[in-house]
Amino acid sequence: MENFDKTMKFDIEELPKEEVRTVLLNVYHTLEERGYSPINQIVGYLLSGDPAYIPRHNEARNQIRRLDRDDIMEQLVKHYIESETESHE
Repeated sequence: MENFDKTMKFDIEELPKEEVRTVLLNVYHTLEERGYSPINQIVGYLLSGDPAYIPRHNEARNQIRRLDRDDIMEQLVKHYIESETESHE
């Protein structure tokens, strides 16, 4: 039986921040251009993994599918935490 009291360590290879940023900005602007709520659509994609949340326009769907969702979420959390800690210093 597994011990559920242990904290597991999660490591993923470092993906260039700029690649994730560039893709997310393109996806965001494409969703805006198409009249969707970009945040809702991106969250829907990240939670479900269903690429139908992202339009094909501007290659947005192909670009975001090339990135691992864990890498995207890691960069988003890291950016949020870093910006919050900087604003409280």
